[in-house]
Amino acid sequence: MAATTNAAVLALVCFSCQAAQAPAPQPLQALRERAAKGSPQAQTALGKLYRDGQGTRQDLAEALRWFRQAAAQGYAEAENCLGFLYDYGGGVPIDHEEAARWYRKAAAQGYAEAQFNLGSMYDSGQGVQLDHAQAARWYRKAADRGDIDAQFDLGVMYEQAQGVARDYAEAERWYRKAADQGVAIAALNLGSMHANGQGVSRDPVEAVRWYRKAADRGLATAQYRLSLAYSAGLGVPQDDAAAYEWMDLAAFRASGPVRQRYSAARDALAARMTPQQVAEAQHRAAEWKAAWPR
Repeated sequence: MAATTNAAVLALVCFSCQAAQAPAPQPLQALRERAAKGSPQAQTALGKLYRDGQGTRQDLAEALRWFRQAAAQGYAEAENCLGFLYDYGGGVPIDHEEAARWYRKAAAQGYAEAQFNLGSMYDSGQGVQLDHAQAARWYRKAADRGDIDAQFDLGVMYEQAQGVARDYAEAERWYRKAADQGVAIAALNLGSMHANGQGVSRDPVEAVRWYRKAADRGLATAQYRLSLAYSAGLGVPQDDAAAYEWMDLAAFRASGPVRQRYSAARDALAARMTPQQVAEAQHRAAEWKAAWPR
């Protein structure tokens, strides 16, 4: 469910990196020496450098070799890294069952990222049989250890009654934990819960507060809802200029038909504003766009 993982992972496992091999700096050489002596921490760190092409050329086969050596010693981070490579085809053919096997080894040791990854596999039915109850179980283990993706996804499961009984209060609790750590979509969902009175008292002021947090992080849907709040004076004083500004930003961040819809709503707002108000709103929006380019 989490929207923050796949793109980053696919960018990580990049097959087109052709960086020239530079002489190894002393810290990298020292890491190689420690890895060669059998340190699983050094082996994993070295594998990550080869995987990401940091400080050395990218070499997924070499990354795999070092991860395997550390994983053979039961080192949880390396087991999770191996699962990642099998999950996304980094240096090996994609094999979701093998990915799940390595995630499970690391998850059993309490490694939060692996617990989340294993939960995601149960959630999607990749590599394991689809089982939302098992997904929720592993999400909770990871969430209890502070994994923000797991906290958000556990909130979704409580809100949508997937693998657990619907419980809006629990959904709100987990969304809040993720939102407090900067997860924009969790803040958006909290705003919706306060706007609709789901699991919390209906409170348009609190809804706007959470919408603003998500909007400030560039989430177009939150910017759209914040614009509607200013347009109608729900939770904030009515303000057409602020409504125009946020709708313009929503259109800027969105794409396709959604962007067209937001642009039309922005233009409808402009029709009831003075030229000076429009110019002021456009100026504020331009400042935000400069700080948050697409």
